[in-house]
Amino acid sequence: MAKQIIKIDVKAAKADITKLKADCLALGVFSNVKNSDLLNLLDARLDGAISRLKKIGDFKAAAGSSIFIYTHGKIAAERLLLIGLGEKKQASMDTFRQAASKAAFEAVNVKAKKLAVLLHYKESDTNFEKLGRILAEGIHFGGYRYDEFVTQQENGRSNSLSAVIVSDSAANVAKLNKGIKVGQIIGRAQNYARTLGNRPGNILYPAQFAAEARKVASSVPGLNCAILDEKKLAQKKMGGILSVGQGATHKPRMIILKYSPRKKKGTPIALVGKAITFDSGGISLKPAADMHEMKMDMTGGAAVLMTMEVIARLKLPVEVYGIICAAENRPDGGSYLPGDIITTFSGKTVEVLNTDAEGRIVLCDGLQQARVLKCKTVIDLATLTGACVVALGKHKAGLFSNDEKLAEKLKAAAKDSGEPLWRLPLGPEYSDEIKGKIADLKNIGSRWGGASTAAAFLGEFVAGLKWAHLDIAPKMDASEPMKKYAEPGSIGFGVRLLCSFLMNEVL
Repeated sequence: MAKQIIKIDVKAAKADITKLKADCLALGVFSNVKNSDLLNLLDARLDGAISRLKKIGDFKAAAGSSIFIYTHGKIAAERLLLIGLGEKKQASMDTFRQAASKAAFEAVNVKAKKLAVLLHYKESDTNFEKLGRILAEGIHFGGYRYDEFVTQQENGRSNSLSAVIVSDSAANVAKLNKGIKVGQIIGRAQNYARTLGNRPGNILYPAQFAAEARKVASSVPGLNCAILDEKKLAQKKMGGILSVGQGATHKPRMIILKYSPRKKKGTPIALVGKAITFDSGGISLKPAADMHEMKMDMTGGAAVLMTMEVIARLKLPVEVYGIICAAENRPDGGSYLPGDIITTFSGKTVEVLNTDAEGRIVLCDGLQQARVLKCKTVIDLATLTGACVVALGKHKAGLFSNDEKLAEKLKAAAKDSGEPLWRLPLGPEYSDEIKGKIADLKNIGSRWGGASTAAAFLGEFVAGLKWAHLDIAPKMDASEPMKKYAEPGSIGFGVRLLCSFLMNEVL
């Protein structure tokens, strides 16, 4: 194996930008800001290079745009990277996260080892601690590359990227560094979730996912891990996850992580993740085109795993269970069949009409496990339906919930984390579609509203619980406009979102 995750370290410092030695000096520019002392200073040192760019129209500072200026020794940095922030009145904290991602993304592209990000945002109400966290998350996100199995790298990238965020205020530097510590933990966790998502099914299968979970749990105090193999799943009569995985060479696993701090707030929260390490569709085989992307059908499980690591490292005062339902869905002589009736862990029976609607079948056992563990609040994450992608495009994940307060908290966390959600409907009309005649439930409804009928199916297993379902299929991988600042492949969606939700819970 060759290189994979780049080692990224971020800190904040007060420094003279003209004397700051770096391979790349990045500066965010608002498109509607005419004058800036910082821009004017750099422009003067670079003999009007920035003014010339503006005059000929090569750089208009539109959001997501960027351009390099080579400094030819006129300042200490080798390159100046101008990054468009768009209009100032439309800026949000996520604008700066994306700009930091863009800076790191382009720095890695030019094989930079040291990146300096200039911070000249001086609004009086700026939360610099939060800004530090966001910038660190962004630098980690943009600096990520996945080339774990590339054996020949004649034009290879650097193994590490050292980033410094520059401010002209010592007080702000202290606040930034406090936030950066949290942002680095979250950024590294999200990037490892991306690596898990990018690994192919012959490398990351249920037992190997379980081994990764054990490794993560052993790396941080306060995090425990239990694994249910196929024998233990059978003893507990978890017929959902066993049925989905019964045709695969690699048998299913349920991974149960527990974080229990000494001082706790509230009742335990459960995070339940779908981890289909490869989804062929089973007997209801998917089309061949793009089937290779189904190695990322375990994105929800990866997000749960790495969120559990983050909260343990941050020592949040809330008890959390992470329940990961890991299986392969493959066609085989022993695979479960359309028409089969299975008995789930809850005792409810399900008629299988389509073996490619497998995620809800493994998740229903995970949701019941959360009930057994006496969790009153449950959030599940799953790349569950193509119907959600049809409904929302590749821009937002779907949110379903039976509790208004929980839904609002998740929407607030989505805004805070830059991982967007859009609430979609639940109701008896959708539940009626998955009621069975020869079993309690059917695993699919009609052709229409598939994201809502899938959520309604899961809702049958959470009566009496505060529950939210996140259909993250639209955000499984990098797409436009994210390709401007992110490597193709998994984006580890859900890690920042869940971390923001849990951090907000204990404020």
